[in-house]
Amino acid sequence: MKLLSVFILSLFISASALAQEEEVSMVSTKRLTLFTAIKIAQATIAECTSRGIQVGVTVVDREGIVQVTLRDTIAAQITVPISERKAFTAANFNIATSALGDRADSPVGRVPGLLMSAGGLPIQVGGSLVGAVGVSGAPSGVTDEECAQAGIDAVLDDLEMAM
Repeated sequence: MKLLSVFILSLFISASALAQEEEVSMVSTKRLTLFTAIKIAQATIAECTSRGIQVGVTVVDREGIVQVTLRDTIAAQITVPISERKAFTAANFNIATSALGDRADSPVGRVPGLLMSAGGLPIQVGGSLVGAVGVSGAPSGVTDEECAQAGIDAVLDDLEMAM
């Protein structure tokens, strides 16, 4: 009898929680400010420049929409669309694009707009995705990714304090 009572109580609690989830509600999300996106892009370019590398960098919001794109003075024009695609991919998968290489030759890897090569990183604060950064122009994707990480690191402490 006691077991049956516990079971019925747990069903009631589950049904109550489910009913609450069905209510109309709003979801609030944290977003990068334009100032922060610019700071990430500038710090990314500064890191690559300190290594003697000219790159393009794009910072996107959590949906993959461009907030800022910068191209260093003599970086090739192609670095702009490549950096945008890397940032878009990192935001949509919420993972470093270097971790997606095995998916590049799959149906998902052929979706227009995605680029599954190293150089795109999600920007996470307090476990939540707030954006992503993509870099193109270094001799290797590993270096692109290191520069992207430097850009994120330039603002990460401030972002975590703001949460």
